[in-house]
Amino acid sequence: MLKLPDVLRELGMSRPAFYRMRARGHGPRLIKLPNGHIRCRRADLDAWLANLEQTAA
Repeated sequence: MLKLPDVLRELGMSRPAFYRMRARGHGPRLIKLPNGHIRCRRADLDAWLANLEQTAA
C-alpha cells in the first residue's frame, strides 16, 4: 500500500489540490488505517489512472 506522499509524488499534485479533487468526488480509493494514516492500494491507483486514460481517449 502506498503512503499519501508517494501517491502525490506520482500524480505530481500538492496535498491541498488532491484533497480538493477528492472533495469533488474524484480520485483514487483511499483507506484509513486504525492509526489514522491514509493509504492507497497500488491496484486502486492504477485502476483510477487507467479510467482517466479511457475517458481522455
